[in-house]
Amino acid sequence: MDAYDEDSQARHGPDGSTGARRPQDPGDREGSPAREGSADPDGPHARDDSGDPDGPFTPEGSGGPDGSPPLPPAPRTGVAGLSPRYQVGAAVALAVVAVAACVHLGMVFLSLAPANTVTKQHGKAIEQWVYPEFEQNWKLFAPNPLQQNIAVQVRAEVRMKDGSMRTTGWNDLSARDGAAIDGSLLPSHTQQNELRRAWDFFAATHGADNRPVGMRGALSEQYVRRVVVMRLYREDAISREGVIQRVQVRSSTTNVQPPKWSSEKISDKPVYRLLPWWTVSADEAAGGVR
Repeated sequence: MDAYDEDSQARHGPDGSTGARRPQDPGDREGSPAREGSADPDGPHARDDSGDPDGPFTPEGSGGPDGSPPLPPAPRTGVAGLSPRYQVGAAVALAVVAVAACVHLGMVFLSLAPANTVTKQHGKAIEQWVYPEFEQNWKLFAPNPLQQNIAVQVRAEVRMKDGSMRTTGWNDLSARDGAAIDGSLLPSHTQQNELRRAWDFFAATHGADNRPVGMRGALSEQYVRRVVVMRLYREDAISREGVIQRVQVRSSTTNVQPPKWSSEKISDKPVYRLLPWWTVSADEAAGGVR
């Protein structure tokens, strides 16, 4: 054996052949994982031959590349979550509300705006829409704001069940409204403004002699009469036992006293404005106002 053979790593095989020995490949061992690029397509190191550097495309809603379950689609909320039929109904309702709001704002604007062509031609329709519930005024910003307390009081002639007539005492409706909202964090608009606005409407459409001024005088009388009749049936014991025939309304105006440090002297005696007796019609007495 020459020096070449001694220094070489040649070994004689069982059949006498010789060959260079190579280190054992870890992939040839039993149970070892397949090498990268092996023929096993399901192996953990299998190559992606699709040419996409980001991996295979996974459609939305399908399982992930690792076999995880598909993600559920995002739920639809709001109007989009309704069925087509209800979506149409919601759209129609929103359109009706938007149109009504625009009409109302336009009517209120025209009632406050200076006289113009529209108010001259459609003034009656505007007044019927706005007055008395939606009337606006600028008293809060007047140079001399209101400095008086005005209370509305009423009494009635009632026909009792035995046919006799009885007259109630004066009912201070404003005082009852004040007591109802005293200490209330969220008083209703009706409790605060129904009676007050009704009286303001009457005072604005009548002169000092209680005669109507303009075309809205009769409407303001009817409005005040219905409000007080409804309140009497609800709050007065005598009125609930019979049928109201006539009512009489008066206002009691008292000046707001100045602060103690002021030297101003103001009378604290109430001033009354007495209206004539009003006959109550049958529909006002029993037509849904009790």
